[in-house]
Amino acid sequence: MEYDIDALYYNAVDLLKDMIKTPSFSREEHNVAEIIATCMHKAGYEPQRKGNNLWIQSKDFDETRPTILLNSHMDTVRPVSGWTKDPFTPEVDDGTLFGLGSNDAGASLVSLLHTFFILTAKKQDYNLIFLASCEEEVSGKDGAEAVVPLLPKIEFGIVGEPTQMNPAIAEKGLLVLDCTAYGKAGHAARNEGENAIYKALKDVEWFRTYQFPEVSDLLGPVKMTVSMINAGTQHNVVPDKCDFVVDVRSNELYSNEELFNLIDRHTGCEVKPRSFRLNSSRIALENPFVQRAIMIGKEPYGSPTLSDQTFMPFPTLKMGPGDSARSHTANEYILLSEIRESIELYVKLLDGLRL
Repeated sequence: MEYDIDALYYNAVDLLKDMIKTPSFSREEHNVAEIIATCMHKAGYEPQRKGNNLWIQSKDFDETRPTILLNSHMDTVRPVSGWTKDPFTPEVDDGTLFGLGSNDAGASLVSLLHTFFILTAKKQDYNLIFLASCEEEVSGKDGAEAVVPLLPKIEFGIVGEPTQMNPAIAEKGLLVLDCTAYGKAGHAARNEGENAIYKALKDVEWFRTYQFPEVSDLLGPVKMTVSMINAGTQHNVVPDKCDFVVDVRSNELYSNEELFNLIDRHTGCEVKPRSFRLNSSRIALENPFVQRAIMIGKEPYGSPTLSDQTFMPFPTLKMGPGDSARSHTANEYILLSEIRESIELYVKLLDGLRL
């Protein structure tokens, strides 16, 4: 069975419009999951479901063949205050579709889903699985992290995020640290007490200036940012405690646990990691899909932002229509031409691919 690319493109745009109409904030994706499931049913597939995650696989699935995963997320952030349009009304103006989640990552989701329909209409040397995941925007434990262990063995995965259809072959990880410096309370008018803020300043300055020696050619150095600080109860009391938060963006040359151990040795405050889950990832340039992308002029790069790739213990890259600069902004949009071009490009790169 051959698919009509025009019909698939129109269907993809219609699905995206329906998704925009349906609020799908992280952990509140039930209604949009129903819409996506209906689309899968109409195409002749019976989706498997865990929570609000949905996935389908090739009808001729053969365990002796390698398996490729196509994934994108259905959840969105909440609209920022600067919207001048209704975030939940899909509005088309001169080939531009406005709406919350249109760019991040609705366009990737509908493009990859319809790519799946096209590619599974003919025999391939690999199996395909399409996964629409939830909770990506909050790195939730009930999203892709909960589903990936349930899937068959995956050889390679594409995660749909707005990259202007360039392959992001590496992405930074995230380590959030809760830090506390302890002092001793005293009256600010007298020479007593031990100021916890002053003790914290030494470590804050270390976080600001320290450079980890291993620098990635794609992702650059590990980046540390003190992003929150809280101390004191009133003006005339020497604070006995100073809490601050550090945002650490890791490269693929360090695991988050390795970074924590190094940080803990260099600092005097108490440092507690919220999680080690969100590690950096990278795929080899020699990967056949990456090589195909390079051959048609696409430029691999390293992405500073996190995605569901972090939960996938197999080679992955990030690639999708749109621009990450539009994500989480007022009047978010996608160009309709970007959706059609992405479907055509995904098919061109995947059709007949040998892993």
